[in-house]
Amino acid sequence: MRLPLEGLTVLALEQAVAAPFCTARLADAGARVIKIERPEGDFARGYDDVAKGQSSYFVWLNRGKESVILDLASSEGKAELRELIESADILVQNLKPGAVERLGFPIEELRQSYPRLITLSISGYGDEGPLAARKAYDLLIQAESGLCSITGGPEEPARVGVSIVDIATGQTAHAAVLEALIARSISGEGVDIRISMFDVMADWMTVPLLNHEGGKTPARMGLRHPSIAPYGVFETMDGVPLLISIQSDREWASLCRHVLDDESVITDERFATNVVRVRHRAETDALVGRAFLAREAAALEAVLDGAAIAFARVNDTAALSSHPHLRRITVATPEGPVSYPAPAAIFVGAPRDYRPVPGLGERPDR
Repeated sequence: MRLPLEGLTVLALEQAVAAPFCTARLADAGARVIKIERPEGDFARGYDDVAKGQSSYFVWLNRGKESVILDLASSEGKAELRELIESADILVQNLKPGAVERLGFPIEELRQSYPRLITLSISGYGDEGPLAARKAYDLLIQAESGLCSITGGPEEPARVGVSIVDIATGQTAHAAVLEALIARSISGEGVDIRISMFDVMADWMTVPLLNHEGGKTPARMGLRHPSIAPYGVFETMDGVPLLISIQSDREWASLCRHVLDDESVITDERFATNVVRVRHRAETDALVGRAFLAREAAALEAVLDGAAIAFARVNDTAALSSHPHLRRITVATPEGPVSYPAPAAIFVGAPRDYRPVPGLGERPDR
């Protein structure tokens, strides 16, 4: 079965996580992705060694690509890059600010020379402004964007436990490229796309920002929701932490009837609406906490399911590894097959095979 992006060529001047995330998804959809690596390779190859002696990041984000080693400081390397650009449909790059221009390949000139070319440039802070020339990595943008200030517990800010800025940027880039391909199919023209990691995270920070500007600056609350109650972790009689989420007053009434065993609090002026429950969060959480401590986890989960109350166990990575809903793919790598979580999109009736992760300078499909 033909994949949707077969016949398209993507040239990837990429490193680390954000751009490789985008181009891995394009490769999954059938595009030929040519990854340009310096002689020592993408530095993400050295992030760790847990995937059969290879980097977990690299194995995750570089399946289905070809690796081409170019010394872009040499005239030969630049000439080879020029040839590759001439045959590309999409150019993705996330080199440090100004690097592509210094190599002699200004994006504006490429767009003039190759009008059907779609170019995508990922940066930390965009092309203008006081921080435009600054290097940027995931955790730095988590800090600069204010994300860390709302993450963690009351004692101190924290990093989100995955590379959320890089992943969000890669997802944004992937969507933008697909939009540009649709536009090109109509107009015949490519487009120049610029995405900054800061812009991506600022967009994702809209709700906390509007709360701050509305006089309700978010506080760090650990595993509690800043504007919904009850929405947090409560421990059962046998010591199992369960996280529940009450999204409406109707759900609150169901919780009162089936879990709290007290219908009087449904209309109690301290708890009748979410706004007042948040205002009286300590009392709300105390009610729920006592009810949870009165039951063992298995019995309580059955009651919660029966009452249509949303909840989850507070799992760790060991629990994820054996989770009944974890779908996996197995990808060939230079050191043997590696199994890891499958991409989320399921194309019904069109199962996909995932191509190998290349060794440095390896072109598996050639």
